[in-house]
Amino acid sequence: MTPEFLITSLVVVVAPGTGVLFTLSTGLSRGARASLFAAFGCSLGIIPHILAAVTGLAALLHASAVAFEAVKYIGVAYLLYMAWTTLRERGAMQVDPAVTPASGARIVVRAILINILNPKLSIFFLAFLPQFIAADAAHPVIDMTVLGTVFMAMTFVVFVLYGLFAAAVRDHVVSRPAVMAWMRRAFAAAFVGLGVRLALTER
Repeated sequence: MTPEFLITSLVVVVAPGTGVLFTLSTGLSRGARASLFAAFGCSLGIIPHILAAVTGLAALLHASAVAFEAVKYIGVAYLLYMAWTTLRERGAMQVDPAVTPASGARIVVRAILINILNPKLSIFFLAFLPQFIAADAAHPVIDMTVLGTVFMAMTFVVFVLYGLFAAAVRDHVVSRPAVMAWMRRAFAAAFVGLGVRLALTER
């Protein structure tokens, strides 16, 4: 594991995306505990993409236009659904001061789906991880798995920090209905924007 890998991974993790957006919106609307569920779910959603890259399934996804387009548009539909539920004051932006285990489970599932339904993640790991594996590595699959696990751990830590920050300013937001209304619109618009960007991506 090299410093270059850690720095590059940190830049990728910190960059705003669907997972960051979902974690921030969850922290703002439901508080610190719920944001931890969101961060955990987003991190778990990376596992299938790491496994796909390690086993070569990402290469198949990249080669098959039909498979890529199918997964991509399911992801787009889910992002639009998130935008709709945000505007309807449900899902990510529902103000719920006491998050029960059941609602926590729903947050985790939503977060997992957000990352699973993004085929670009599989392609990213297929292109990203091998760059940091030595050509003469004795166990390249194990090495890729370790790097993927480190990336996932970094994702969790950074997303937790995002969520805790959002939760820290929550009281200043949820106590102002007008601010909450604009926040819902902003997050909904961001989900739509990410959906459009995903729809326009090519293999």
